[in-house]
Amino acid sequence: MVKEIERAGLPVVHVATVVPISQTVGANRIVPAVAIPYPLGDPKLVREEEKLLRRELVEKTLKALETNISEQTVFA
Repeated sequence: MVKEIERAGLPVVHVATVVPISQTVGANRIVPAVAIPYPLGDPKLVREEEKLLRRELVEKTLKALETNISEQTVFA
């Protein structure tokens, strides 16, 4: 589905817990997530630390969206 959305001219970022799978399915912009059960957070962190972690992931994802790419790219 990611490829079809991008063919329509809309950039897509795949936030992925298993980057090699995203690469195999052809996602162009990939942002590594935290872990499979909690891709966008870590419940072991205190509230403020988790908020910072989530913000960092969102900012990284937005940066990936605005970046022009010519090949599959992982935004680590």
